[in-house]
Amino acid sequence: MTLTWLDWLLMLVYFAFVIGIGVALKNKTTTSAAFFQAGRAIPAWVCGLAFISANLGAQEIIGMGASGAKYGISTSHFYWVGAIPAMVFLGVFMMPFYYGSRARSVPEYLRLRFDEKTRGFNAISFALMTVFSSGISMYAMAKLLLILHVFDAPFAALGLSPAYIFHVCVVSSAIVVLVYVLLGGLSSAMYNEVLQFFLIVAGFLPLVYLGLRDAGGWAGIVGSVPATLTHAWRGFGSASTSPMGVDAFGLAMGLGFVLSFGYWCTDFLVVQRAMAADSMAAARRVPLIAAVPKMLFPFLVVLPGLIALSVAPAGQIRLTAQIEQGSAPAVRPAGIIPYKLREGTTDIVIDRDGMPQLDYDLTVPTLLLRYFPTGLLGLGLTALLASFMSGMAGNVTAFNTVWTYDIYQAYLRPQATDAHYLLVGRMATVFGIAASVLTAYVAAQFNNIMDVLQLVFAFVNAPLLATFLLGMFWKRATGHGAFAGLVAGTSAAALHHGLTLPAGAVAGVKGGWLGLISRYPSEMAQNFWTAIDAFVVCFAVTLVVSLMTRPRDDRELVGLVYSLTEKPRDSSFAWYQRPAVLGVIVLAATALLNVVFF
Repeated sequence: MTLTWLDWLLMLVYFAFVIGIGVALKNKTTTSAAFFQAGRAIPAWVCGLAFISANLGAQEIIGMGASGAKYGISTSHFYWVGAIPAMVFLGVFMMPFYYGSRARSVPEYLRLRFDEKTRGFNAISFALMTVFSSGISMYAMAKLLLILHVFDAPFAALGLSPAYIFHVCVVSSAIVVLVYVLLGGLSSAMYNEVLQFFLIVAGFLPLVYLGLRDAGGWAGIVGSVPATLTHAWRGFGSASTSPMGVDAFGLAMGLGFVLSFGYWCTDFLVVQRAMAADSMAAARRVPLIAAVPKMLFPFLVVLPGLIALSVAPAGQIRLTAQIEQGSAPAVRPAGIIPYKLREGTTDIVIDRDGMPQLDYDLTVPTLLLRYFPTGLLGLGLTALLASFMSGMAGNVTAFNTVWTYDIYQAYLRPQATDAHYLLVGRMATVFGIAASVLTAYVAAQFNNIMDVLQLVFAFVNAPLLATFLLGMFWKRATGHGAFAGLVAGTSAAALHHGLTLPAGAVAGVKGGWLGLISRYPSEMAQNFWTAIDAFVVCFAVTLVVSLMTRPRDDRELVGLVYSLTEKPRDSSFAWYQRPAVLGVIVLAATALLNVVFF
């Protein structure tokens, strides 16, 4: 299906709104506090929707659809196990430390709690992580533009080889994001994220409806795909029978605790949105407000993957004939999921065992082309563009804040003017996006971008979680212990990744670059155990080194450690405004969803 003038018009209107919001708020970002922190004046509901929308980037929209096709309904664990409990914990227990300390970033909180070297290590590792995450979004966007053949006609008219289309797509998407972020600071990004949240929902609801109708409803899906893919917990008694290649303990510990709490409770990308709220009470409600739509999002982003598995692909008869004649691989694509091709060629990627790989990242774009007519296709594509813009803007605003406050101001130019730091922040935006272009090509080596994203989190967020838990709830933890733990935990992640490989992979970016002592059934299983190793090593080293070094005086830790901080009083608020009450309601609803899809 080709795009018509109506499809292009819908996308152009969206870009006009995005740029208009940036222009309207540009004059209000004349100070570094306004540019990086939105003046801490945003209402809770705006922060809540921006909180979830910043996480709802192209890597989640495309990646969760890909994981839904690859791992089935168990992908919902990234929400019901790997998000909601951690979001509740952040709102109830951790936001008082972040907001009350008046820290401008997560690394700055680490400086206040521990010392400068701990802050520096986290600032550098987080900056690298946001660049990788931005690159993943950029790769997803380029894949989207490639499958839609947006540049086919211009390249043909100019006599250029189609092999360069992917590269042009990467650079084009980088330019779009650069212009968008430079127009305004965090305020512009957050208000645009609210717009993007509603646009994503409006764009994907029709896709799920049309897909379910074609598949025969949930009953049709259950009857056409393996049972392990339609039951959230079936097969997790053993790694060999689990869709993800990990048992229940690995899932609960690796995803439900280490990766989940490590991301939602320590990642500045999402914490920054809550810290922009206009009060402590509002900041604590932000993750809980976001948790309500978050628990329902599997029906919007995971279900398309199962739909893609259950519906018959167009051209199935033709492909079968090709197989019989020996002109096609012996394994047909599952549902409508296409084979993974080498960028710029028509060569199918073959794994270590000689089997063709499926390109799960194309699941959602393929569904859009299959079900959306003119006009509606434009809406769906605009929703994908919105998710891309949202995810990229979130990473870039977090990167430029940490770079400016926690690296440049802390170590390179500590006494400059506010105008100078504002300029540095804008320059950091350019540098961060340029570096993201390079990481987009690393993401191209994976057939599911959620796999590489979780790997990045395992290196950065997993050890950081151990540091935060000990720092916030054990006053004996020291700066020397925290720094040694972070270095050891990150090193443990690198060592584990370098000595293991997922099934079918060859040594390289997927692991095994130091040798091979173990193989995992899937990339996701490898990621979970990489995170577990990093957390355990960081926790143990921090504990031991802290006991061997002198702790700080209790008076220096007031407001930074749970036992030495006055607890927020919620008795003056209505029940629906109390974080603890909201948290219990959210957890109960999430538990019910797990039971229904058990």
